Amino acid sequence: MHALILAGGEGSRLAADGVGVPKAAVTIAGQPQLVRLSQTLVSLGCQSITCMLREGPHREALGELTDGAGIPVPFRIVPCRTPSSLHTLADGLALVATGDVFCTMVDTVMRAADWQTVYASAGDALAMGADAVLAVTPFVDDERPVWVDRDGSGFVRRLGDAPVEPPCVTGGVYAFGSAARAEAARARRAGVTRMRGFLARLVEDGARVATVEVERIVDVDRRRDLEFANAWIGSEES
Repeated sequence: MHALILAGGEGSRLAADGVGVPKAAVTIAGQPQLVRLSQTLVSLGCQSITCMLREGPHREALGELTDGAGIPVPFRIVPCRTPSSLHTLADGLALVATGDVFCTMVDTVMRAADWQTVYASAGDALAMGADAVLAVTPFVDDERPVWVDRDGSGFVRRLGDAPVEPPCVTGGVYAFGSAARAEAARARRAGVTRMRGFLARLVEDGARVATVEVERIVDVDRRRDLEFANAWIGSEES
């Protein structure tokens, strides 16, 4: 699969907490997040990496960091100033070579073993006919999570704001086959603006959306998330 990193957001909540760098540049267990993610995607076997990175003063420095990381697959940073997560996704998918795409938000933090589980299971699900795959978790620590109602086989029946039991929410990591890639462009043209709206539309239109569950996924939205992720991943890697 090809990899797509979505880093088009402004990081306003981190900034409001006094964090002076964008999410792509925050340090997790001693590494800038964009470098950590890129090296993880290489280790998983991704054929190429495209990063949609919001234009700003840190873009050049981040490019130098990733260049210095010696990433051994085709890697590019594409500057963007998109108005929503779906716009960033659609623009990114249009740039990635034909084939399945493994996509992550830049603020997503997981254990190395969980990245491997999600990637392998997503590839298997797409090969068996799924249109898209979502990483999900029972760990809920978000102001407005996207709740996932699944059937007995783990396919999504509904996505939205209504809580489900047992808890199950999206975690910012996705895999898309060709049909879902095309649908992202159509959803954008139809006026859908957010990732959650696009995913809900996929399900409502009858797409087969599979899930892979892991114990915990952290989205680094605020300083407390950054502190938690550093303590968690730091202890895992030590």
